[in-house]
Amino acid sequence: MRLGGALLSKALGAAVVLVRPGITLKDLDDEAERVIRAGGGEPSFKGYSGDSSESPFPSTMCVSVNEELVHGAGNRPVALQEGDIVSLDIGCWYKGLCTDMAVTVPVGKISKERQMLLKATREALEKAVSVVHVGGYIHDVGHAVESVIKPYGFGIVRALVGHGVGHAIHEAPHVPNFVDPNVPKVRIRDGMCIAIEPMISLSQDYRVKTSDDGWTVVMADKAPAAHFEMTVAITKAGTEILTPLPQLVIAGSLSIPSDEANSPVVSF
Repeated sequence: MRLGGALLSKALGAAVVLVRPGITLKDLDDEAERVIRAGGGEPSFKGYSGDSSESPFPSTMCVSVNEELVHGAGNRPVALQEGDIVSLDIGCWYKGLCTDMAVTVPVGKISKERQMLLKATREALEKAVSVVHVGGYIHDVGHAVESVIKPYGFGIVRALVGHGVGHAIHEAPHVPNFVDPNVPKVRIRDGMCIAIEPMISLSQDYRVKTSDDGWTVVMADKAPAAHFEMTVAITKAGTEILTPLPQLVIAGSLSIPSDEANSPVVSF
C-alpha cells in the first residue's frame, strides 16, 4: 500500500499540475490514468459499480467542479473556468491492494471565500490524521474535523463519510466527519488502514442530492464544496500517511496570504 500510495500521489500530482482555465476534465483524467498504468497500477474507480445496479463508473478520477461534491465523471469534455474549484478524487490497485486520495484545487484566481474553504478543509484533514492512534476511536476523526470547521461556519457533509481501505475500495469501518452520539464506538486497532476525507460546504447547509447521471453528488443549495482525502496506516509505531498530498498542493497552489491565515454512506 505504501508503494501504491506513492504511485497514486504521483498520478494525482500530474493532474494537479495541469489544472488551469480551459483544460478539460477529460484531459486531467487521461493524464492521471496514464501515470497509474505506467507505474504498474490499475485505476480502482474505472468500471466500479459497487453493490448497486448503476452503470459502471466511466473514468479513472472523480472530477467534481464547484457545487459538485464528489463522483463527477472525469471523462466529460467540460472546460474549467477561471474562478472554479475542482476536486480530484482518485484510487488505484497496486499489487492487489488499494489506496484512495483526493484534493480540491483552485482554477486560476479564486475568491477569498473559496480560498478559505479549501484551507479549512485541508486543515481539517490534517487535524484528523494527527489525532488517530492505536487504542483511540474512529469517532476521534469527527471531533477533529468539527473542531476545525465550526469556527469557519462551513457545513460538514453527513451523507458521505470516510472508510476502511486496502483489500477493497470500501471496507469497514465507516469514518464520519462529524460528531454523532448514535454512531457505534469503534476502537482503532493496530494495522488499520482508513481513508479520512472531510467534505465541506461553503454554506452551513450540508444536504446533498444525486444528479440524473446517477453518480455526481451535488450540494442541494448549490454552494461550492471541497474534498480532501488521504489513506493512512495506523500502527503501534504511529500513523503513516500512505498517500501524501502532491507537493504543488502543499507548497503553492493552496497558499493563503499571511494576513488571512487566521480567518476563521461512503465516498470514494
